[in-house]
Amino acid sequence: MVKLTINNQEISVPEHTTIMEAAEMLNIFIPNLCYLKDLNEIGACRVCVVEVEGVSRLVTSCNNAVSEGMVVTTNSPKVRASRKTNVELILSQHDARCATCVRSGNCSLQEISNDLGIIDNPYKENIPLAHWNDDFPLIRDYEKCIKCMRCIEICDKIQGLNVWDMSKTGSRTTVDVSHNRRIEEADCALCGQCITHCPTAALRERDDTDRVYEALGTKDKITIVQIAPAVRAAWGEDLGLPREFATVKRLVAALRKIGFDYIFDTNFAADLTIMEEGSEFLQRLGDKENQKWPMFTSCCPGWVRFINTQYSDMVDQLSTAKSPQQMFGAIAKTYYARLLGVDPDRIFSVSIMPCTAKKYEAGVSVMADAGSGQDVDVVLTTREIDRMIRAEKINPALLEEEEFDTPLGEGTGAAVIFGATGGVMEAALRSAYYLVTGENPDPDAFEDVRGREGWREASFDLAGSKLKVAIASGLGNTRRLIEAIRSGEASYDFVEIMACPGGCAGGGGQPIEDGKELAGVRMDVLYGLDTVADLRFSHENPSVIKCYEDFLGAPLSARSHKLLHTNQKSWEL
Repeated sequence: MVKLTINNQEISVPEHTTIMEAAEMLNIFIPNLCYLKDLNEIGACRVCVVEVEGVSRLVTSCNNAVSEGMVVTTNSPKVRASRKTNVELILSQHDARCATCVRSGNCSLQEISNDLGIIDNPYKENIPLAHWNDDFPLIRDYEKCIKCMRCIEICDKIQGLNVWDMSKTGSRTTVDVSHNRRIEEADCALCGQCITHCPTAALRERDDTDRVYEALGTKDKITIVQIAPAVRAAWGEDLGLPREFATVKRLVAALRKIGFDYIFDTNFAADLTIMEEGSEFLQRLGDKENQKWPMFTSCCPGWVRFINTQYSDMVDQLSTAKSPQQMFGAIAKTYYARLLGVDPDRIFSVSIMPCTAKKYEAGVSVMADAGSGQDVDVVLTTREIDRMIRAEKINPALLEEEEFDTPLGEGTGAAVIFGATGGVMEAALRSAYYLVTGENPDPDAFEDVRGREGWREASFDLAGSKLKVAIASGLGNTRRLIEAIRSGEASYDFVEIMACPGGCAGGGGQPIEDGKELAGVRMDVLYGLDTVADLRFSHENPSVIKCYEDFLGAPLSARSHKLLHTNQKSWEL
């Protein structure tokens, strides 16, 4: 242990603890912009500088370790003056028009500038300009980049895709797509992790709220919206709501106030996905000698982009089942249009997703099987729907809970856990067991697939068949898993992949709280909802059963294949 003094408070901390970490133990917060623990500890922004007694220069607290007897001051006049100058220099190369910024009110640079009392900048503005394709689902604004390099480190060290890199030299140095490529030419999975770890709005999702407002204002349009499982665990964060109060039924109430005609739950389509994907897995097991193994889940479009660009020879091992989002869109414009007795062309289908890659997926040309345009017309992230709630001056704290519409608003606990890493696998195994044995297992019989490790595995007995499964979240972990499979070091029957660490709960479209990783907390919410659900097996969803009886026929039927399955090799990249 090392004993030191910070702001006149004595503390003993383990050797190798950084000054910043030691200060946090005393509830002393040192502002920072570029720091990400274990990923980006480079002291580039120099906002976290502190004064150390006996040292003439200021010291960056994020990457300097404590020493015995050290005396630290975190907010002396010298520190404050240096910090203010450093932030003013950053602002001189930053578009500070906060009134037109999606991160206004949730921006680390804005907060630090306000805290330092910066109301005027003595340095001449020199803001970089560069062109970006505004139709691409991920938007980079060069004018807002502060060169913190967080996006580079997240993409390199966590996702392993190396999409971003430093470009140019000297004062012109900036962050750009690596290897002088345009973003359309890069192997970007559109996971959005660079967005959620950016301290400003240099990276954001394409804003599609205007398209939704236009549809809401068109009298002939029937607006249908679906809410993804992971959204219910996070939507209240940006709105300041306690987690136990921000239920999905209050989100339903907010969406009705906005003006959506029908509000449904993607959980319905998640249960449908299990019926199709589980049946497909069992079908492949019945022809095991002629199949390539393992079979991979296909719910995550970021993962589908990844395997298409990195391991194209393995795309055939993906389940052909569409994601719940796309299944829902196809059912809404066929089955539900028939129930309503309306022309499917009148339906405007919106999905609220925790994901940026879903914007890409909805626009893939082959995702138009219902025959009325794209099956999903617009995808909004959790952040976008929160902005719409604020724009409509809706106070969710005053809302009473309201029910989903039926029949596409009914879901099970198995569907809820789709939003957590391992959830798709667990839901599939629950129903696969039933489809093989005719009996339900204990709902928690497959809980060994749960966890927060980036790559984990489990084995189960399925009516006498030994199954070995694996789960990976985060594309860096995914690459390690696939390389182990290809080298023969690992062998599995069924593998679930989610592009984002923690699964959809940690998706690139979720609310941002700088410096905090909230996927685990959100996962706990989803597993809690599963535990208290009336139905915990996808095959018991009465609305799904009715859909098969009246429309689809059976899992893997000709109509199911047309509407609910896809060939991922045909996806444009």
